[in-house]
Amino acid sequence: MTKDEWISSHYVIQRTDGVLYKLKSHFDFSFLSKYGKVFKVFDDQDSGNICFDVVNGDKKVFIKFAGAPTARSIVSTEDAIVRIKSTIPIYRVLAHPSLTKLIATDDIGGGFALVFEWTDGECMGRMYPQSRQKFMQMPLETRMKVFDDVLSFHAHVAQNGYVAIDFYDGCIMYDFNISRTVICDIEFYAKMPYTNPLGRMWGSSRFMSPEEYERGAVIDEITNVYTMGATAFAFFGDERNKRLEQWTLRKGLYDVAKRAISDERCQRQQSIGQFIADWNAACEER
Repeated sequence: MTKDEWISSHYVIQRTDGVLYKLKSHFDFSFLSKYGKVFKVFDDQDSGNICFDVVNGDKKVFIKFAGAPTARSIVSTEDAIVRIKSTIPIYRVLAHPSLTKLIATDDIGGGFALVFEWTDGECMGRMYPQSRQKFMQMPLETRMKVFDDVLSFHAHVAQNGYVAIDFYDGCIMYDFNISRTVICDIEFYAKMPYTNPLGRMWGSSRFMSPEEYERGAVIDEITNVYTMGATAFAFFGDERNKRLEQWTLRKGLYDVAKRAISDERCQRQQSIGQFIADWNAACEER
């Protein structure tokens, strides 16, 4: 059985404006015509959301919708709607030059939509192999700049009293046309103080600290230091085996990233600011 045959046997395949995508069952997306014509669909999220790139004349927007029976959802449509509505103040409080810009919200189609400024970005996430390859082939200095932007945003997150949750490489994009870093999908970011309510929390295990597996554990800026350390390995080596493959001679940078992903919280840098200071100092020593 081919991959396409397997998909068609397990999901319903729909078409909107000529673009195919999969769902657990049929859903009416005719309301999207309010915004224009769909030219791309992102249907593989497990959050319960489905996303659309839409064009109307010379204007494009990115729409994230909750309320449809998405193919890989691990939550009910009702829970997905509650979650997406709860993220509105998060995007407003954490507005930043590198954060995708929320421009409108809409109670529509039996669900709820967030409408974002569109960006022509390439994602570094492993779930998008082609764009990841393009991203990882960027010059080292460009990736250094993108990583600096990621750090700057998360320093901003901490300064506003929030903690990053479910941040991983799939949240990072780069617009090659205007040399801009774009961060998206911050729906699970939370106001501090925050404790682990689940045990195994939301997110990619490649970027998750030990406390994100321990129910009742404190989730805070020190947790995010771990996330930034893992992100450094993702940018410049391999976050799975924690090697800086390209930087074998740059021990200072490796030491900073390795310290950040210590299992013991007390051994990590104790703030994003401290991680940034250590990282920058090591960069100057190259």
